[in-house]
Amino acid sequence: MLTLGALLTRDTILPGSCWQLEISVNGFVTSASNELATQAVAGRSFEILSFEKVIEASTGSQDASVFQARFLEDGYSCWLISSDVIGRARNRGEWKPNLLNFSQIQSRIPEVMSWVEKAASRPNQYLWGGTVGPDFDCSGLVQSAFASQGIWLPRDAYQQESFAKAIPADIANVEQLFLGDLLFFGTPQKCTHVALHKGSGLYWHSSSSSNGRNGIGCDGLLSSYTNRVSSNYRAQFRGAGRICSCHDGTTLP
Repeated sequence: MLTLGALLTRDTILPGSCWQLEISVNGFVTSASNELATQAVAGRSFEILSFEKVIEASTGSQDASVFQARFLEDGYSCWLISSDVIGRARNRGEWKPNLLNFSQIQSRIPEVMSWVEKAASRPNQYLWGGTVGPDFDCSGLVQSAFASQGIWLPRDAYQQESFAKAIPADIANVEQLFLGDLLFFGTPQKCTHVALHKGSGLYWHSSSSSNGRNGIGCDGLLSSYTNRVSSNYRAQFRGAGRICSCHDGTTLP
């Protein structure tokens, strides 16, 4: 039987058990990949989905044992390296989401934006899968900014687009946008990038070196913002959304 508060051991890597991290960790795309899928800060919780598995491919660790886990706050699944979390996560009781209402969420948006500005003021670069900082990907920055105020969103940009309440906005009309609304970019088929509205069509985002700034920066939707990054993303603008509720941790497609 698992003991509440006990540290994770190799013998207690058991499917269905839930744990709370004492350190930040990396999560990987597959069991045999060193491609970062996401990160989780100390204090986050996860459920083990599979037994420990020894693999041949290197994941950057001398211990080539991994297991699949689902982070409870956003329902996101990935693979964790066993040696990263053994002795660094504690068995926890039942996890329940803290579901804030719209008014509570809106009251916290100024602090969400303050968090983003502080993140932008530190040296950083774009990191695919980054959610811990100082290096973030686009959706990792957005998720972490809201999570800093106890507001959980799904992990990926296309999931955040589906989760947010769609609001009318286009590149010539930004009056409908509130502080902290999400702006979505990509192709007609799929959202591939997300940003946070700062005001007057300006937005904070973390963009890659190939398409943007290689890190966190501020750009604009309006045609008056003529820099390369603004022009590039303006051509990919899909729409906007408002965060009206907290994600309940269910797994999303």
